[in-house]
Amino acid sequence: MNKLVKLVMVLGMSALVFTACAGGAPGVISASEAPATLSVTGTGQVYVVPDIAYVSVGVRTQGATVTEAISLNNAQALQIKDTLVAEGVEEKDIQTSSFNVYQQYDYDFQGQPTDSYYSVENTVYVTVRNISDLGGVLDAVGRSGANSIYGVNFDVADKSAAQSSARDLAVQAAKAQAQELAQSAGVELGELTSITSSSTTTTQNIYGYGMGGGGAAMSESVPISSGQMPINAQVFLTYNIK
Repeated sequence: MNKLVKLVMVLGMSALVFTACAGGAPGVISASEAPATLSVTGTGQVYVVPDIAYVSVGVRTQGATVTEAISLNNAQALQIKDTLVAEGVEEKDIQTSSFNVYQQYDYDFQGQPTDSYYSVENTVYVTVRNISDLGGVLDAVGRSGANSIYGVNFDVADKSAAQSSARDLAVQAAKAQAQELAQSAGVELGELTSITSSSTTTTQNIYGYGMGGGGAAMSESVPISSGQMPINAQVFLTYNIK
């Protein structure tokens, strides 16, 4: 009698476990029930001609005292600012980016300090909105006392149209890739379930050069070529597979 009861209980428990496994946990989708998907990435690239430039212009002066060094620097910096305005750069597009004062020393052959003086560096960040004027602007500030010009960057003031074109090309590339993969795999694409995008712009840079001691004059206008800038877009598409 006890053996029979135990046998019935074991059979009953087995049936319960089998039913639970066959039915699946409520609200949980098994791997076999999840829809198959296909994900692709598409890229698009367009080129634009820069129409704006950014450049850092600096002046460095020295003096026996802090007051003397700053006074010399202020006079030279004001001259550079006046030159920029005369070249058509608006005052709102001339912004101080750094101003440094520090003490320096001269040393003898034994490494002992023999003299000290002060250096002042003043750098302004300039936006040149008429890019065809950039060479003349650089030449003019060099003649007016700038002894460092660096970080010339070209850009496009309004990238929206170019970014839209790049995204369109990226979507077309992604869709073509999805169709090609589906055909090769022998499946049919279903609805588009997700789409995300990103875009990047590679700015054109000209790394700096010094103007020599005290801003040596240039013999002619600085030759500047802005070239073209690539604007890239990338999209990620996911389709259900029928």
